[in-house]
Amino acid sequence: QQGASSTRPLFEPVSEDSVLYCRHQVLRIKPKNEEEIKKLQHLETMGHLELDFWRNPTAPSFPADVRIPAKRVQLVKAFLESHGFEYSVLINDLQVDKEKQDMAHSQQKDRSTATFNYGTYHTLDSIYAELDHLASAYNDIVRKLQIGQSYEKRPLFVLKFSTGGRNRPAIWLDAGIHSREWVTQASAMWIAKQDPSTTSLLNKMDIFLLPVANPDGYVFTHTTNRMWRKTRSRNKGSLCVGVDPNRNWDAGFGGPGASNNPCSDSYHGPSANSEVEVKSIVDFIRNHGNIRAFLTLHSYSQLLMYPYGYKCTQPADYAELVRHTAAYSIRSIYDTIFRVGSICKTIYQASGGSIDWSYDYGIKYSFAFELRDTGRFGFLLPANQIIPTAEETWLGLKTIMEHVRDNP
Repeated sequence: QQGASSTRPLFEPVSEDSVLYCRHQVLRIKPKNEEEIKKLQHLETMGHLELDFWRNPTAPSFPADVRIPAKRVQLVKAFLESHGFEYSVLINDLQVDKEKQDMAHSQQKDRSTATFNYGTYHTLDSIYAELDHLASAYNDIVRKLQIGQSYEKRPLFVLKFSTGGRNRPAIWLDAGIHSREWVTQASAMWIAKQDPSTTSLLNKMDIFLLPVANPDGYVFTHTTNRMWRKTRSRNKGSLCVGVDPNRNWDAGFGGPGASNNPCSDSYHGPSANSEVEVKSIVDFIRNHGNIRAFLTLHSYSQLLMYPYGYKCTQPADYAELVRHTAAYSIRSIYDTIFRVGSICKTIYQASGGSIDWSYDYGIKYSFAFELRDTGRFGFLLPANQIIPTAEETWLGLKTIMEHVRDNP
């Protein structure tokens, strides 16, 4: 999700309990006023509490969700109660081992049938193998391109959907820039399978899809820490690893809603585009020169947002951006409600974000989706919701893509 930060050190020895998040709780806290928001923000800076804010304390109308390690739960609840905070328990025992077991079971089944199950979560290797399969199965319109490599030297693969022609107008779509948001990478893969069928779009435009924008972080969520959000780059002068790649773009860089603390989950990095994953996308879009829409998938909260995040003023194209019917399309299938608005007004001020950069660069149709859910499962959305999430997201994306096609 676009927000969330914490300031715990990331090189501390990790116990088995903390990797599997046994008895960790996720609380939803509803601040009533600015004073309560300030208290929560102060709590966030207390590294020894090891709090992981899934949704930041930013506005009285917007609840904060926070993961609390088992050994700190009573302490934090006592603090909240003594200060009169209203809170509820979203997740009583977070443990991620069930998700691991389900994944292992699905992978076993996949191996026996030699097919890719779009309704389960996959490792990076499995996703990359499926990109190869899609590129060969639909080789008349799908090509796999490498646009760069990650800090740890993993390739950044993009699928290009095109019916031919040179330098045609194009749509950019990425997922998984925050590595723990697994439903985004999974939805992107399901969407990749649909793209070959969208000939009415592809007759006029190309589509570029980057399903895993932060491969190092994604691998780390599978091998070491399921709740990892950032990249895996080393920070000079700090033992804490990684930069928030959605605070690293050259749009209000280093402003409100980004941290200058390398241990924070929303650390903006030493300079704009310092993260090779971000720079690779920026370079690709600049070199292409004809990208008409920039769409990015996050989770969770069920929001459809346009610029800006780094400032609270309306974008020049506000009237057109707010008028589109993508949220109605999303709702039409499972009645899932998405709130629509600018990042700043819908969640909070956050600088250095991708769609602010793309919009300021001249790409009018710049949108960020926050997929399911609204907090019941948060980042641990059950696999049985992947395909419904992807289906409704695809309807929303298609509505925007068709608008872009019809408004050259």
